[in-house]
This record gives sequence, structure tokens and C-alpha cells, in this order.
Amino acid sequence: MSKRSWSMIKFNSPTALLAAVVSFSNANAQTADPAIGRQLAETVCSACHQVGPVPTPQPANSKAPSFVDISRMPSTSELAIKVFLRSSHPTMPNIILDQQETDSIAAYILSLAKH
Repeated sequence: MSKRSWSMIKFNSPTALLAAVVSFSNANAQTADPAIGRQLAETVCSACHQVGPVPTPQPANSKAPSFVDISRMPSTSELAIKVFLRSSHPTMPNIILDQQETDSIAAYILSLAKH
């Protein structure tokens, strides 16, 4: 929230204010970690995708793009990756990730654009 938005919120009690601060702090405490994203990708995604920056052999029947290629697509953004990971797709398994896992995988994919 912007400063302006926060200044417009009125709290009716100290408890409400405390709850809002704790909630905001918890949301920021769960930060995206590209290292965790890479570990998750190696565990969950590597059966179909090349997840690392260095090419590795992929299954012969895999048509899944590499994470480096995904990171370099013009349409790739943090939001686009997060939405994609939270949506089901007919060509992918239905993988359920929590918010921190999704954020970390998105951060990892975006970090690959530099390779």
C-alpha cells in the first residue's frame, strides 16, 4: 500500500492497528528466494523443463521450454509467471504451490534472464 493509502485508513482500536501491522509484517516476511525457487524447480519441474542455466539432457518427448527461454520471452514478467503457476494447463501436471513457493520460482526464473 502507498503511504497515502495507509494514511486514509482509520483504525477503531489499538487491537485493529496491531492486527494490521502484524498482517503487513507477515506478508513482507515471506520474501521470494531464487535459491529456494531453483530447488523447487529441480524437484518439481525438471522432469519436463530444463531448469538450470546450463543445458542438460531432456526427455526425448519433452516439448517444454527451458526456464532460460521462458525468462527471455517478451511477455515474461513476475506477475505473468505467478499467474501461470497458479493456473491449470492441459499440457502440465496440476502442481499446487503456496504463495512463497510461487514467488520463489518466479524470482528464480526471472534471475535466469541474465544468463
